[in-house]
Amino acid sequence: MSSVLAPHDPERSERTARVAPASRVARTRLPWRIPDGVGPRLSLWLATQTFTGLALMSLAVYLLTASDLRARQDETLQQNQVLLQHLLDEHPTLPAEQLRKRLDEFLEVHRDLRLTLRDADGSTLYDRAAHGGARGQHARTDSGRSLDFPTTQGPLATLRLDTRGDDAFVRRLGMTLMAASLIGALLVSVGSMVLVRMALAPVRSLVEQTRRLAAHTLHERLDGSDQPEELRPLVQQFNALLERLNRSYTQLEGFNADVAHELRTPLATLITATELAMRQPGVPPSTLDQLGSNLEELRRMAGIVNDMLFLSHANSGATARRQHVPSLAALARDVADYHEAAIAEAGLHLAVDGDAAGDVDAALLKRALSNLLGNATRYARSGSLVRICVEPLGGELLRLSVTNAGPPISQDHLPRLFDRFYRADPSRTRGADHHGLGLSIVAAIARMHGGAPFATSTPEQTRVGLTVMGGERPSSPRRRWRRRRPKSPGAASTV
Repeated sequence: MSSVLAPHDPERSERTARVAPASRVARTRLPWRIPDGVGPRLSLWLATQTFTGLALMSLAVYLLTASDLRARQDETLQQNQVLLQHLLDEHPTLPAEQLRKRLDEFLEVHRDLRLTLRDADGSTLYDRAAHGGARGQHARTDSGRSLDFPTTQGPLATLRLDTRGDDAFVRRLGMTLMAASLIGALLVSVGSMVLVRMALAPVRSLVEQTRRLAAHTLHERLDGSDQPEELRPLVQQFNALLERLNRSYTQLEGFNADVAHELRTPLATLITATELAMRQPGVPPSTLDQLGSNLEELRRMAGIVNDMLFLSHANSGATARRQHVPSLAALARDVADYHEAAIAEAGLHLAVDGDAAGDVDAALLKRALSNLLGNATRYARSGSLVRICVEPLGGELLRLSVTNAGPPISQDHLPRLFDRFYRADPSRTRGADHHGLGLSIVAAIARMHGGAPFATSTPEQTRVGLTVMGGERPSSPRRRWRRRRPKSPGAASTV
């Protein structure tokens, strides 16, 4: 029998040794933790400090009150001892019945007192109550506090004070103080959370301002006029950082524009020279093939240069030249007619849904829809439906999108889908005509119209589009235009 043993990996053993204690700590971690926010943390600490302070004050009041009550009880016992001693010493020769009667009259007035007289041999001579007191000076009994003292006649007297009322008062006081501590801590916690939220309102405003910043809005600055004095240095430093970033970004965009502009002339010269060389008589076929290949690459480079120049102008703050377009659906149909051959070759169906009118740059929107439709045509599943949607969203906002059924795009790639030269899957590129700037141009056109691009993807369909400002609702009802798959590659029918 043979066995295959995995080689010993010291680094893996060390990692396992480091991870194991952390996992044990994670298993024994408490189910609650201190919140991460400043407001909850501050509220929790203020509530804890308030409860601790109120609890200590309540404890001090409780102990002082209980001590004062005990002192008063001791004083009451001492005073009544003097009165009883005087009563017993004033009539030393009274018969037992008369003395008992006088003691009953005295205790009838002081209803919270109990008196017991015992002889030297321990026999009870007088007992107002049925229970006896404990021995010892100021001894504590179940019914209250007691005081033993000798009389001049010889019997030992035990005077007891009923303290049940005081004890109930002390208990109520303790419960009241504890409830006051808890309620006070709760009120302080709620109040501090409200105050902290009000105090952090400028911070939330600052966060909202930073959220609106993007690569095309680096020229904007944070407004620190309503910020507290402690945050103004931070706002100033952040604005200084934005200034440096904007300067660097402007220089980079200017460099891109300058390079693209300078490359246009030599590329045009090379393209023209190559075309002329291909038209010369007597050129060998192999040389023609090489020149044709070079011409394709030169045209591709020219396209990239033109796109880069357009993006540089768009990112430098260029806006759309608006004109009234009565029907964006008609504009979308013009774009679809341009892509008719590619759609027929891919075996797809095409539909245009919805319509709207607005003040937009028709040429730029045609370019954006052309890029979106070309992208959807490349990746749509054969025989599926590609849909162009024109939707008024209310006010002046319009949404144009292209939906296709095909392989879904991972959620990790969606946020970067409109970056320059970004491909979610480089292996899916089909042909050299697509260099990764189509969706970047769509995003730039959306920004030039005061809108933004968007993209969603599910296993059923992928939807990519843009929103633009300047729309108005059409007066005519919604129309639907559909292009079906032609029966033959050379013929097409429109419904």
